[in-house]
Amino acid sequence: MSRICLFPGTFDPITLGHTDIIDRALDLFDELVIGIGINNSKVPMFAVEQRIAWIQEIYKDQPKIKAASYEGLTVNYCKKIGARFILRGIRYVNDFEYEKTIADANRMMDRTIETIFLACTPQYSSIASTLVRDIYRNGGDVTQFLPAAVLRTLKEQQ
Repeated sequence: MSRICLFPGTFDPITLGHTDIIDRALDLFDELVIGIGINNSKVPMFAVEQRIAWIQEIYKDQPKIKAASYEGLTVNYCKKIGARFILRGIRYVNDFEYEKTIADANRMMDRTIETIFLACTPQYSSIASTLVRDIYRNGGDVTQFLPAAVLRTLKEQQ
């Protein structure tokens, strides 16, 4: 049985903090699905198709990585794709408390799915998509926070 893992998030946009977690998780799983969760209560800055395209471009040479979007419960999407693991990145203690609550609820809904936490590399622990969007909207330099694929798109849009 292959080890399929879902890394869920909004990735609006995908940051170097996200890619740090993804890159470090590659050896742990046979397949890593970067799942863009569609949350109707959030208005994203970038279209889901753009976010998927960025992931596909960043990981075009990595056959273990797939990008997709989904709606509804994360555990239900895990069942749909055959994932037995959920990957979450942890920056600070409050992230762990929040993520553990979600992991506990997911485990109550499906005991066969394990949540794996990876702590961010210190240099990326302060990067959050919300912060990056705010800097970008206000004309700040986001180069140190984003992968080259994202930066190219943002330059083209200016």
